[in-house]
Amino acid sequence: ELNKNSLTEAIKFDDIWFTNSGVELAQSEELDLVIEATGNPEAGVDHCLAAFEAKTHVVLVTVEADALCGAALVKRANHAGVVCSMAYGDQPALICELIERVKTSGFEVICAGKGTQYLPIYHKSTPETVWNYYGLSSQEAQAGGMNSKMFNSFLDGTKSAIEMGALANATGLKVPENGLLFPAVGTSRLANVLKPKEFGGILDNSGTVEVVSSLSREGKEIPDNLRWGVFVVFKSDSKYTEQCFREYGVPVDDSGEYATLWRPIHLIGSELGFSVATALLDNRSTGSTKMFIGDAVSVAKRNLKAGDILDGEGGTTVWGKLIPASKSISLNALPIGLAHNVKLINNISEGQVISQKDISAISESNAYTLRKEMEADFIESQKN
Repeated sequence: ELNKNSLTEAIKFDDIWFTNSGVELAQSEELDLVIEATGNPEAGVDHCLAAFEAKTHVVLVTVEADALCGAALVKRANHAGVVCSMAYGDQPALICELIERVKTSGFEVICAGKGTQYLPIYHKSTPETVWNYYGLSSQEAQAGGMNSKMFNSFLDGTKSAIEMGALANATGLKVPENGLLFPAVGTSRLANVLKPKEFGGILDNSGTVEVVSSLSREGKEIPDNLRWGVFVVFKSDSKYTEQCFREYGVPVDDSGEYATLWRPIHLIGSELGFSVATALLDNRSTGSTKMFIGDAVSVAKRNLKAGDILDGEGGTTVWGKLIPASKSISLNALPIGLAHNVKLINNISEGQVISQKDISAISESNAYTLRKEMEADFIESQKN
């Protein structure tokens, strides 16, 4: 019998490894590919760097690491000559696939994103209140092995910000200036609503990310909601293609010019093998960060006082809001991926974006180093 808490070195029996060090495993040159799925951005970065050093591909399920410093991570992967890929089955990679399909057909992408369950009050949700919003008792959640903090990050808007930030950084799509709108829209109205304001929609710009809610603002479920799915809204390039949309039953807006494709579900880890095969057989990713466009920043869930300790993604103190990278840099905003176990040195009002100047020094880590590298690269790119 093996006591995993007492292991200090990797033990290998045939093809089975036991170790208490993810870095030790990731840096093994015997591996062809590492699936990084800790959900912890700092651990995720450490494991990626160890794998890159060993010339090993990575499928990065931990989108938190991607949103925090993905551009710097992928730069390291490219230098090592290996793939750092988003995970197929998770929504960002599936949306990347829809976008690629639309763009290679010659259409302009107007909006792309995913569905979720959302109400404005969810931004205040904590691990103590989360199960009420899901309609579960704490006993039922515990029996199902559900992590309250993780599920709270799905609910309070943080995971949506992280995933849509990663999507923008992989595709070049813009992000909303003041956070995701979470419009209550079913599949039948996607093309009518998710287009620029000047054409009757709600978007400030074409070519942006967004998340749609499965609930009306009154809390009622929308019959044709896309809670589990992904979508892309695109624009015809001619009267001929508009005619094709009509003839082939493509869902369109009232003008017939804007159309929608969507996928109603995502199967998370059950589809991950496609990313593994794509990396190993084709030496390419199923979505990968290319730039720094959007950032998931920390916003106070309530009035906070100097001396309070932030508890990060899904916790009681902050939620993640998606804003443009340029705005994040100008605010010196604290990314949600670095908002765990840090002390405030200033009072913060509810709804306020927390600055890196509002906290005590962040502990040095690979994730922090790569984040600062990505910020510096962005600032330098804006000079050119």
